[in-house]
Amino acid sequence: MITDFIEKSKIRNIAIIAHVDHGKTTLVDKLFDQSGMFSEHQSHDKRLMDSMDLERERGITISAKNGAFAYKDHFINIVDTPGHADFGGQVERVLRMADGVLLLVDAQEGPMPQTYFVLKKALALVLPVIVVINKIDKPAARPDWVLDQVFDLFVKLGAPDHILDFPVVYGSAKQGYMRHKPTDDDMDLRVLYDAIVEHIPEPSGESDAPLQMMVSSIDYSPYLGRLGIGKITQGTININRPVAAALRSGAVVPARVTKIYRFWSNQKVPVETAGVGEVVAIAGMDDVTVGVTFTDPDNPAPLPPMEIDPPTISMNFIPNDSPFSGREGQFQTSRQIEERLRRETLSDVALNVEELTDRVGYKVSGRGELHLSILIEKMRRDGYEFQVTRPQVIMREEAGKMLEPYEELTVDVDESIMGAVIEKLGQRKGLMQEMIQNNGLVRLVYRIPTRGLLGYKSEFMTDTRGMGVMSYVFHSYGAYAGDLRNRKNGAMFCKENGTTAGYSLDNLQERGTLFLGHAIDVYAGMIVGENAREGDMIVNPCKGKKLSNMRSSGADEAIVLTPPKLLTLEDCLAWINDDELVEVTPKNIRMRKAP
Repeated sequence: MITDFIEKSKIRNIAIIAHVDHGKTTLVDKLFDQSGMFSEHQSHDKRLMDSMDLERERGITISAKNGAFAYKDHFINIVDTPGHADFGGQVERVLRMADGVLLLVDAQEGPMPQTYFVLKKALALVLPVIVVINKIDKPAARPDWVLDQVFDLFVKLGAPDHILDFPVVYGSAKQGYMRHKPTDDDMDLRVLYDAIVEHIPEPSGESDAPLQMMVSSIDYSPYLGRLGIGKITQGTININRPVAAALRSGAVVPARVTKIYRFWSNQKVPVETAGVGEVVAIAGMDDVTVGVTFTDPDNPAPLPPMEIDPPTISMNFIPNDSPFSGREGQFQTSRQIEERLRRETLSDVALNVEELTDRVGYKVSGRGELHLSILIEKMRRDGYEFQVTRPQVIMREEAGKMLEPYEELTVDVDESIMGAVIEKLGQRKGLMQEMIQNNGLVRLVYRIPTRGLLGYKSEFMTDTRGMGVMSYVFHSYGAYAGDLRNRKNGAMFCKENGTTAGYSLDNLQERGTLFLGHAIDVYAGMIVGENAREGDMIVNPCKGKKLSNMRSSGADEAIVLTPPKLLTLEDCLAWINDDELVEVTPKNIRMRKAP
């Protein structure tokens, strides 16, 4: 069945959408498992669709993934989408490959900000929805309350009547079962399989019409180069058949299809031809980008370009000019950095890259801190060495007034510690919209400037002892909220080049918080810690104890160093001020004063 021709009436194209950590990738694993595509003795990885190292390390989906499985005589294409709003640009475009969606909602938490975001995008395309209330095996699960909240969300988003009458299934993706009612005793996924076949419509489009296929995402093959992935909305496509590529600029250029791949599990299987309704990967155009439409050269019919929400955060990527430049990275020139950034924009349409006019480097704009920090981490792991400035929000001017982006922030904390959270959010210009208390927990909903959230997450986790949950989604542009202070304390930075010594660090740790330990190479201007007071402090962490030929009256006391506070990339981006930089290399992340 994998390589045979598939009738349009037997195809179902679905996307799984949800808030972060509500169980999308786990459910995909179980759908594959119980469809019978793996034999009993055949092993495979958990979280099969999370193929990137960063995704496995962080436990989140960063890039949308395609897969497929068979159920009875139906072929079901499935797209696992990111749940974080910072990767919303991918959600918008990959939903074009789907004819319906599975909306996963946690049976305890209910709809969250990203639930609102992804459902809004699905309803904009008038896609039918199957609601999956997941994790009903949680002790604090409340599926009836969650269903009411989901229905209210559909109404709030203006869902049409035929979508408001959505089917609902309950279950646990982790345990591998779905049910019509929470009290039923089904212990497999047949209820969900049947719901997909029954409630998700077959693809529309005519097979004898001119070819139309918009590229919704990009993959890469070391042998074939770039692959364009999309749904054939009309016509058919064959190997070595001339086609036309309608670019986002409006130009139409000739192209040739050299390979066609159908998805099976998380693999690609080569086929000779593909018909209307199929989701396929196509090779043959080296510079294919998201938004390109493959169409008939004799009768080109490009699809309208997709609308993408604008970026809200930017930072400058500049070549590394620190004293350690070139020691740890393979690629560090301005040209190499530009090539890598431009390559990223081909697959990530939510990313903008502009050349700086006042210095060598590039202004990179994206959806949020996480969006840009993931890009930095990917480049770092690819061998790139560069520096980045503090993230800045992208302002907008309308009718002579300066506007800035605002987020809708949802916070779940224990009642006993909500006072500290309310105080901090007030300092960051947050305005409370709603407070819901339930069994000792409280949910706070805020409208807050995007600037106010920069660097707040680590502070929030400290205040809530790691037990709080915060998530946010872009709300709108609003009036400028006034000045915001990034941090109260100054930086401790090096006076000269050298290697840190325990004797100096022992003295410095009493004057602030150190970010590095003993025997670390440092240079003049490099930040080694945070001052306990306001204002910067120039220090010499390399100074050793002076030796003399006089015997001391007693033995020297052993030096006991407090373990340094190790900062992640996100911590560094949040900590620095406008006059500071983060130096990023494959081996180290350092902070420094701007020269």
